[in-house]
Amino acid sequence: MDFGTIVNFIYGFSFLLGVFGFFLVFAIFKGRQSIINVTIGIYLALLINNYFPGYESLFTSFTTTHSVIIAKLCFFALVTIFTTALCYQIMPREYREERFESIVKKVFLALGATITVIAICFQIFTIGDLLNTDTLLQFLFGPEPYFFWWLTIPLVIMYIV
Repeated sequence: MDFGTIVNFIYGFSFLLGVFGFFLVFAIFKGRQSIINVTIGIYLALLINNYFPGYESLFTSFTTTHSVIIAKLCFFALVTIFTTALCYQIMPREYREERFESIVKKVFLALGATITVIAICFQIFTIGDLLNTDTLLQFLFGPEPYFFWWLTIPLVIMYIV
């Protein structure tokens, strides 16, 4: 395996590693309940995003495909912030733990949140067009029949953990 192959492999998974790293650091510093709140907020944002009245008309002023994708991602991020804030108000804060206590559970919860975000990005927002990669990541998360199964994995993780 030469150096170029390793660099291409890391480039292909850099998006996944970046999202996972963000959620893992978030879980370590904020706790298990916070990462659960964010994951549930992402699911609620997906629901609102799919059934928002006049959703497509919000983005008619954007001309290029890239600008439409970025605008949709920004709208989804805004809705996710509001739904996560709602989850913080509704759900109890029951886990009082130190930062590295139950780190394995935090890793699994961060992995679940990462799977949710990556699946949504490749299916709903076609972020593969922005990344311009034909990687294993696109092969795993790109096909539409897998989308439901990718969205159920984080729910199973939250149930088990």
